[in-house]
Amino acid sequence: MYRRAHWFYKHNMKFIARAISQKAVRKTGIEIHPACFIGKGLLIDHGIGVVIGETAIIGDNVTLYQGVTLGGTGKETGKRHPNIGDNVMISAGAKIIGSFTVGENSKIGAGSVVTKDIPPYIIAGREPARYCGLNIVGLRRRGFSNEAIKSIRDAYRHIYESNTIVSTAVERIKESGNITPEVEKILHFIEKESERGIIA
Repeated sequence: MYRRAHWFYKHNMKFIARAISQKAVRKTGIEIHPACFIGKGLLIDHGIGVVIGETAIIGDNVTLYQGVTLGGTGKETGKRHPNIGDNVMISAGAKIIGSFTVGENSKIGAGSVVTKDIPPYIIAGREPARYCGLNIVGLRRRGFSNEAIKSIRDAYRHIYESNTIVSTAVERIKESGNITPEVEKILHFIEKESERGIIA
């Protein structure tokens, strides 16, 4: 039903779009604003209580569980909702609040509250959300090699386990010379895509 509502919204038939989306809420308990963008392969599992806001952008092959909110803070204008990268899993009851980015192949734990950028390939959890390790299971399912996973782990050791500020950790990663395509994505995310700063 979302795809139909989104088509009407894009063609400036907003009343019809909202009518379709509200009918979907009543039937499914899932509220998806017709203006948001959703990529291919979205899975909403046990979807009661899922809310996806107007300016949210969801990549491909994302999984959302019950009670997930992709919402706004109420204090922002324009782009108010999060961007979710490809192959992200968001567990039950997690609240992703505000305009920032969740990097690809990451996982957010149940009940987490996220208000800052989450870099790719990690697991984030708690309230407020914090770094909890690599999403190794997810990376292996996606076909990442052991060498690629090791390079990602080494990069995040600099960022999260060296007791230095992020900018210093980034410089150390660059100096190490171990810049795989996966590490390049991490660096690009931190330096170019992150606007609020990454989670602690």
